Amino acid sequence: MDAFYASVEQLDNPELKGKPVAVGGSSERGVVAAASYEARKFGVRSAMASTTAKRKCPQLIFVKGRFSRYREISHQIREIFFEYTDLVEPLSLDEAYLDVTYAKKGKPSATLIAQEIRNRIFEATKLTASAGVSYNKFLAKVASDVNKPNGIFVVTPDKARDFIESLEIKKFHGIGKVTAAKLNNIGVWFGRDLKKLDRFELVRLFGKAGNYYYNICRGEDYRPVQPTRERKSLGAEQTFSKDLYLEHELEEELLNIADEVWKRAQRAMIKAKTFTLKFKYADFEQHTRSKTINGYLLSKEELLAESRKLMKSGNFNKGIRLLGLTLSNFQHEEQKQPVQLTIEF
Repeated sequence: MDAFYASVEQLDNPELKGKPVAVGGSSERGVVAAASYEARKFGVRSAMASTTAKRKCPQLIFVKGRFSRYREISHQIREIFFEYTDLVEPLSLDEAYLDVTYAKKGKPSATLIAQEIRNRIFEATKLTASAGVSYNKFLAKVASDVNKPNGIFVVTPDKARDFIESLEIKKFHGIGKVTAAKLNNIGVWFGRDLKKLDRFELVRLFGKAGNYYYNICRGEDYRPVQPTRERKSLGAEQTFSKDLYLEHELEEELLNIADEVWKRAQRAMIKAKTFTLKFKYADFEQHTRSKTINGYLLSKEELLAESRKLMKSGNFNKGIRLLGLTLSNFQHEEQKQPVQLTIEF
């Protein structure tokens, strides 16, 4: 979807149409969750500090996020996807992979199906979507950004080599800013440069990810579209409007965060063995502390008690600007419990 959260806000409030909009908090500690294309022209981006965004675009309008509304529209869009294929792998509320090799409807062409789906989305929601079409996930993902907003781009097998070799490293899906900078430092700026490095050198520099980089610069990505993706972690965090120093203030915020995390865990029907406390100082120095228990966390009170222990083990000699709590190492409630097998003699 194109600037999904911001586009929904413009859809529901016509007064925002054509104006630079940011979904997020406008406070000194606020962060932009999404920006409309009008705001992006000024350099406003998601995950940017709200103060920085306001500096770049003084007329920027901040809107508080309404995630229940975004989920509602996301559900409508996924219902359209499932009309064409059961192989739908959601990445977030506004993005998904679809494998239409054996589509349930539409013409026998991934490009025509993608166009038809985009039209259906607009008819149902009045929102625009962009699509990337290719023979694997990496190429489809990168292609989806080429003609945004409201566009489609196709990378056929015969065009893949030229497309990848001329692609800037910073636009490779799976290569973040830090890795891109490291590659730039050794003279790798485009796909053709990355292709010159052998597998052993890439693994030496980047560990297991080096194998992925070696493959994608050759157009190779054999990951299937997975209709069900197992959740690896679940959490919540809070950035404070002012730095917190006092223990009772931190405990009060931790209570609110633990309450939200527990609600999310109950909705997802999961139990966790591992919990991680994240905290960020006023100078942006960040730390995490984790603990894994033998059983599973069975109540919100237990989660809060264990989280307090982790927090007390910290040396908070500087102001805290952010606290977060994450659960991982899950057991899903619908999973069957282990069964003891017996052997008869």
